[in-house]
Amino acid sequence: MLEMFQICISLLDSTIRIATPLIFCAMAGIFSERSGIIDIGLEGKMLLSAFVAASVTFLTGSPWIGLFSAVVASGFASVIHGFACITNKGDQVISGLAINILASGLTITVGIALFSRGGQTPSLGSDQRFMPIDFPFQSLINNIPLFGDLYSDVISGHNILVYLSLLAVFVTYYMVFKTSFGLRLRAVGEKPEAVDTAGISVIRMRYQAVIIAGMLCGLAGAYLSIAHGAGFGREMSAGKGYIALAAMIFGKWNPIPTLFACLLFGFLEALGNRLQGVELYIIGEVPVQFMQALPYILTVILLAGFIGKARAPGAIGVPYSKEG
Repeated sequence: MLEMFQICISLLDSTIRIATPLIFCAMAGIFSERSGIIDIGLEGKMLLSAFVAASVTFLTGSPWIGLFSAVVASGFASVIHGFACITNKGDQVISGLAINILASGLTITVGIALFSRGGQTPSLGSDQRFMPIDFPFQSLINNIPLFGDLYSDVISGHNILVYLSLLAVFVTYYMVFKTSFGLRLRAVGEKPEAVDTAGISVIRMRYQAVIIAGMLCGLAGAYLSIAHGAGFGREMSAGKGYIALAAMIFGKWNPIPTLFACLLFGFLEALGNRLQGVELYIIGEVPVQFMQALPYILTVILLAGFIGKARAPGAIGVPYSKEG
């Protein structure tokens, strides 16, 4: 019984850590797509910001400067996306894919030029990363059976970006559904003509949304390279931006259900890592490749099963042209 509880605690701990970049990116997608702008480029912005965060942190020695640089870089990529889709009314999917392709090639090329490590950055020391935070009274609470493990491994013991990702969910919910800004944001994504008639700039609202989305992607990328990891590796985002999009659609563009979808994906990956090389009753040893592919298989299944049922914002993907 105790051993099973400890396994569950370990899985829950891993789930939260793995889900953190998905949560940041999914919240970014909510802001962008609620305004009517499709953001396939979440993947590329996360990858770009991961590289910038690791590179700047290594060069300056400060993870805070690296984090700020990652947010700025991702925000700049969002401005490019906005310029292509909002100002020039280009195809939003093509623009997002272009950002993904650009980030994939640019991070490798610049990484080789700067560090000569095949596109990777040098490893970062513990003083150059966001390290786990231990909450007060941990040594005392550790002596409490069961709850001690839960407190030290799940509630406590995460870096600051993990807690910020959970905070981002509730901030996103409040901004989107409880403020005048959120009301305008949702209206822009549903009926931009009505918003324009009311004297609110559709262009400005959409730019604000994509820039906020870029900043959140910057936090996701920084988490990968200077918090969860200790440096940048080639293609280290590994499709997490696309998984975040699937979680957002599964959550019907609502922050709270989207959070649980991200945790589901994180749990599947954590479970896959746990079951690698383990022999199960009747099934036998689970193939490593299957467990690694499981989150992506679920992404396809959820998109195929729910994209027709989840109603997207009415004006999503449609460039707005001011009448008259």
